[in-house]
Amino acid sequence: MSVHSLYAWIKVYSKPQEQRQLDSGQQAELRKLRAELKRVTEERDILKKAAAYFAKECG
Repeated sequence: MSVHSLYAWIKVYSKPQEQRQLDSGQQAELRKLRAELKRVTEERDILKKAAAYFAKECG
């Protein structure tokens, strides 16, 4: 066990249980939103490339 792990656990478990649950819920939502942002960004990039391709083909 590293010292860093011990300090991280102390930081987490020194908070009341309600606060820990709120924090873990917020972390889960943040992970979900980041994944969605990544997906939407990839979709946008694909659409930009497709638009450029078709504009070049037509013009």
